[in-house]
Amino acid sequence: MKELRLMKGNEAIAEAAIRAGVDGYFGYPITPQSEVLEYLMLEKPEERTGMVVLQAESEVAAINMVYGGAGAGKMVMTSSSSPGISLKQEGITYIAGAELPCLILNVVRGGPGLGTIQPAQSDYFQSVKGGGHGDYKLIVLAPASVQEMYDFVELSFDLAFKYRNPALILSDGAIGQMMEKVEIGEQKKRLTDAEVKERCPWATTGKDANRERNIITSLDLDPNKQELFNHKLQDKYKEIEEKEVRFEEIQTEDAEYLFVAYGTSSRICQKSVQLARAKGLKVGLLRPITLFPFPSKRLAELSKQVKGILSVEMSAGQMIEDIKLAVNCNVPVEHFGRMGGIIPSPGEVVEALEQKF
Repeated sequence: MKELRLMKGNEAIAEAAIRAGVDGYFGYPITPQSEVLEYLMLEKPEERTGMVVLQAESEVAAINMVYGGAGAGKMVMTSSSSPGISLKQEGITYIAGAELPCLILNVVRGGPGLGTIQPAQSDYFQSVKGGGHGDYKLIVLAPASVQEMYDFVELSFDLAFKYRNPALILSDGAIGQMMEKVEIGEQKKRLTDAEVKERCPWATTGKDANRERNIITSLDLDPNKQELFNHKLQDKYKEIEEKEVRFEEIQTEDAEYLFVAYGTSSRICQKSVQLARAKGLKVGLLRPITLFPFPSKRLAELSKQVKGILSVEMSAGQMIEDIKLAVNCNVPVEHFGRMGGIIPSPGEVVEALEQKF
């Protein structure tokens, strides 16, 4: 039976990890995501499920602990906020290059640099374009509520293990810190070593009578082999784009104008749709739930219906590039955003729509 609690977004992520049977969390405190680590320390999941919770000596150490745990076929995760995620990029690209499943949470704060501890969405490029080196992609989910913060933990691990690819939950300081009602699922057991071997025959679980030892690495000095491996990765990303696109539509059936927004911005735009329609403007909202894969096909379809699209982001404009690529010049695409940790108001969004179209 599900349990109802009032929780912060950061707390919901942490509780979801425990309930999902995660084997290990390795992190380092940074505002506005520190409650993830704090909640896990207070709850003592090692006593509830045997889950390892460790504050590493740095973000670099934390992501490499994730690398090791993922290589052993374990469900492992980390969390941080913008500058901390930047420090993890080398480890993330190694994990992607080794085709290992794991979960990374970014509770975004305003930048660049140390910036501010207030919420922002300026890590979009870093998240969906591959913030580290090499041609790799993360599976990126963008929650818009505390409930989705909870729900996307299990979903992220399902996708990560299905495709042997790291998954990232791209949240922000507003959703991480806000409190909402959350439905909590039942406790799941951690997998036994035998179950891990069955699910992950590629894992470094040691040599046994049935197979030789596995070796996991992202290094191959033979350029011909490395090119073939890169083609394999690109084929996998294409499969993800074909099968795993997720989005939500609000009042798009008769829409003449379209807001495109994710996370906190999409919550603002839901009210903006109501305000615009009260003024006689037929406006709808497309909310990408997966930022990679991006809902390009659906946007292309809607672009043939509407007169204009407004990309609403808490940034200088990053997602707008993917929107423009998707609509292929079928319709004008404009951007409205606030920066530095400021959240736009619904009225500001409607005013921007009227001014730009």
